[in-house]
Amino acid sequence: MDTLQNMRVFVRVVEAGSFTAAAQSLNSTTGAMSRAVSELEAHLRTRLLNRSTRRLALTTAGERYLKRSQQILADVDIAEEEASCAHERPIGALRMHSFASIGQHYILPAISRYRTLYPEVTVELTLSQRMPDLFEGSADVAVIGASTLPNSELVSFHLGTTFSILCASPAYIRTHGAPQKPADLARHECLILHTPAFPPHEWTLEGPNGSELMEVDGPVHVNIAESLVMAIREGMGIGMVPLYAAISGLRDGTLVRVLPEYTLQKMNIYALYPSRKFIDAKTRTWVEFLRTHLPKVIARDEALLAEVGQIDSVDSHLPVDAGGSAGPAA
Repeated sequence: MDTLQNMRVFVRVVEAGSFTAAAQSLNSTTGAMSRAVSELEAHLRTRLLNRSTRRLALTTAGERYLKRSQQILADVDIAEEEASCAHERPIGALRMHSFASIGQHYILPAISRYRTLYPEVTVELTLSQRMPDLFEGSADVAVIGASTLPNSELVSFHLGTTFSILCASPAYIRTHGAPQKPADLARHECLILHTPAFPPHEWTLEGPNGSELMEVDGPVHVNIAESLVMAIREGMGIGMVPLYAAISGLRDGTLVRVLPEYTLQKMNIYALYPSRKFIDAKTRTWVEFLRTHLPKVIARDEALLAEVGQIDSVDSHLPVDAGGSAGPAA
């Protein structure tokens, strides 16, 4: 039995004043109307209407049930309208997941700009280093960084490509010197960043000699780029820092770039969501916004990196030790 449909028939019969009038308004038959009300009464085990050949009259239970039914059906209609409008107009809560550092540097500023365009959308952002199970409904959309994506049923959009650079603190360089070639890293303290995107102990440097793979280890391991930046600022060693997390420190001088002719771990940024079918307007407009916005922000960071310049401003004033590294002045 379709209780909700029978409830609609019952309300319509009462409002129309007869089974015949209700049948005409619903493009049905009088018999179907009568059966629907009888099924509802059997289900409830109470009489809702007193019937005669001339008129219908609500019982006391029927009066109470009518009021409740009208409210329930109104709520159902509103819910259906809201759900339908969700495919046409961005409105309501957008639940999104992002890898932590990407979220802090790229997604939160993007949310601010997005909401100036779509103020009826509220955002529930979860930051973590784990990939969410989008099929379980914990998020509407995820933004992640990866070299490539595994095969899956998720819909993916490539939002842009960024990379990492090697950084140290000015104090560390003054004390330990600056590596002049990738092999020199073996004599330095290397700080390890654990992310889902790359093996933590393998640094693949892209530079004048193509790709050079370095096996590294060090005294400090972290899983968030901002924590790595803090460790570098404290002079603990050299770290591989995503460009977006390094820019601020490079500009204020608390970080310096080492091996500036090299970049590392090229990373693609993707937006993921579960299905192309019935995607709501807030998810669709958010992904479209990111596809336009994020490449501009990445290009801005690369331009800022060029402006900041290379490590010359630090190591040009430092003598070079016998091993080919700049060292502290005597």
